[in-house]
Amino acid sequence: MRQSKLFTKTRREAPKDEEAKNAKLLIRGGFIHKELAGVYSYLPLGLRVLEKIKNIIREEMNALDGQEIIMTALQRKELWQETDRWDDEKVDVWFKSQLKNGAEVGFGWSHEEPITDMMKNHIASYRDLPIFVYQFQTKLRNELRTKSGIIRGREFVMKDMYTYVTDETEHKRIYDAITASYVNIFNRIGLGDRTFLTFASGGAFTRFSHEFQTIIDTGEDTIYLDREKKIAVNKEVLNDEVLKELGLVRGALEEATTAEVGNIFSFGGSKSKQLGLYFKDEKGESKPVILGSYGIGITRLMGVTVEALSDEKGIVWPKEISPFQVHLLALGPSNGLSYADEVYKTLTSRGIEVLYDDRDLRAGEKFADADLIGIPMHIVIGEKALASKKLEIKDRASGESKELTLEQLIKELES
Repeated sequence: MRQSKLFTKTRREAPKDEEAKNAKLLIRGGFIHKELAGVYSYLPLGLRVLEKIKNIIREEMNALDGQEIIMTALQRKELWQETDRWDDEKVDVWFKSQLKNGAEVGFGWSHEEPITDMMKNHIASYRDLPIFVYQFQTKLRNELRTKSGIIRGREFVMKDMYTYVTDETEHKRIYDAITASYVNIFNRIGLGDRTFLTFASGGAFTRFSHEFQTIIDTGEDTIYLDREKKIAVNKEVLNDEVLKELGLVRGALEEATTAEVGNIFSFGGSKSKQLGLYFKDEKGESKPVILGSYGIGITRLMGVTVEALSDEKGIVWPKEISPFQVHLLALGPSNGLSYADEVYKTLTSRGIEVLYDDRDLRAGEKFADADLIGIPMHIVIGEKALASKKLEIKDRASGESKELTLEQLIKELES
């Protein structure tokens, strides 16, 4: 992408009504556009980040034999009444509307009910199980608090996975496998050293759950963690019984402020009983299908990454989810632009993702924009590079620089 062709522009200031650091930086960098409180559009740079997060998660879910689907956003009132989760006093985040014929509908805040109901068309025997399905879906929740940018929104993208198995033993096996997969996801994204499996309340889902919590200064949760065991307890369920069950010592735990980036729930057979999802076992007996639910907030994860890894100059993307691999900056005279064009064409021909700043701006403006946008590697082509044919390679996170030939750079990137 030539930056001169990118329709978005960087901004010196964020909107005055925006409080969250993640939203301020993402708006200034041209990643998102604020429609209203808790509702954001994702622009070309932001969409590239989201798609890279999704692809990492997709690879991990597919490795577990997950099958990707996409469900509807509109929800049937009657279905949720069957599970006692339609009433606003039971679930207080519903957006609801009325069809022309007078029927009430809800806008999906979660999908356990419709997916379980759909599975009645596909599950009849133990031979039909297990089934693992997941989706990337825009969820709508009528949140009261919308001051955290894209970390807590009224409209957001989530990955939700649902597992259907015959018994608790098989459920425990896949539950543990998905837990390990989530650890891989956060490691790959670049947040593994600050994200912890956390024992927590089940909220509107079940009595208890597990969360994945990431340490950030602006988080809404408080956890108590054992770094050596890589496990934590949410403050809301911290008590002697839980500590004993997990083998933790209260005095050895570290208090931390965090944001939830993932959660996993065990529904057992309760949801299937409510909705009539049964299967025939090997003896021909009818039994409820065992359900597990596993979520990761895609847009939330993007916001948490910005909160965790930004600095005073702007965003610092981990290389795995950066919108581009390198940011090429052409400085100085017109012959510098010509050489930068050659470098750009060579890199892109090798499949390397490049944001090429070919704009007619001063060097200081280009450097400031590059630091704000946060691509991990900057390639600087100025008069020195023209003379030596060596490129200045700057690491966005550390600020360290080195010189490489184009061939050396390509070898490093491809490795």
